[in-house]
Amino acid sequence: MSNIEWDDHIAVTPTGDGAFVADLTDGWVVGGGVNGGYLLATIGNALSHAAPGKPDPIAVSAYYLSASVPGPATVTTRVLREGGSVATLAADLVQDGETRITVLATYGDLDRHADDVRTTATPPTMPPLEECVPGSLAPPEVLKLAPVMGRFDMRFDPACAGWAIGRPSGNGVMQAWFRLNGERDPDPVQLLMVLDALPPVTFDLGMPGWAPTLELTAHVRARPAPGWLRVTHRTRNMAGGMFEEDCEVWDSTDRLVAQGRQLARMPRIVELPGAPTT
Repeated sequence: MSNIEWDDHIAVTPTGDGAFVADLTDGWVVGGGVNGGYLLATIGNALSHAAPGKPDPIAVSAYYLSASVPGPATVTTRVLREGGSVATLAADLVQDGETRITVLATYGDLDRHADDVRTTATPPTMPPLEECVPGSLAPPEVLKLAPVMGRFDMRFDPACAGWAIGRPSGNGVMQAWFRLNGERDPDPVQLLMVLDALPPVTFDLGMPGWAPTLELTAHVRARPAPGWLRVTHRTRNMAGGMFEEDCEVWDSTDRLVAQGRQLARMPRIVELPGAPTT
């Protein structure tokens, strides 16, 4: 057992022929199931063993077929193609004989081109850590809905925290400083979880509640430096009972280390205290 809970929570044990067993902990529950980012990181951990010399996720696309629950799960992995620098892999997470998530991924070694980082993107502008709002101050209704928030230290930009008192900005933006419990420094597999760690961006539109993920695509661009991450979520479209959520993750050196886009169902709205009355 590790002294860092994250390493224990995503642990997988090989059983042969590309299969692994995992024990999904109830500490990562949100709404009606286990957090999709945590599930993706657990699958990503299994995939990191599938192709020798290619331990890092580069591009991962996951389809969430049904909600996972705490308890035993099996991750089956397959190598579809292995080249010199990258491998194309597939995986399924199965519980009770039912496939919950199916994944297609590209894995490689992020250290091969560690110094080749160019971008026109700019880091998010956020107040210093000490001026941001701790996630532990979220309304009791939210903490009850999302035990997952107890797994990390999240400090919200005050400009995006009005949802907690019933006064969302309406801009469709959510951003925060982020770090796992135990001050566990980030790594590429962990970034798969971070892309889905913040509350749904619909909170900032006055629609708080669990928003089940249908599909999530993650691009991991570089190995993150030690320290706090800054995470930004945005949405621009809602249609057909669904919305998209775009995410960027920046490390402590102002490097863009991961990007994600997910399609999710509109939230099952919960009532929060403090909403203004008319």
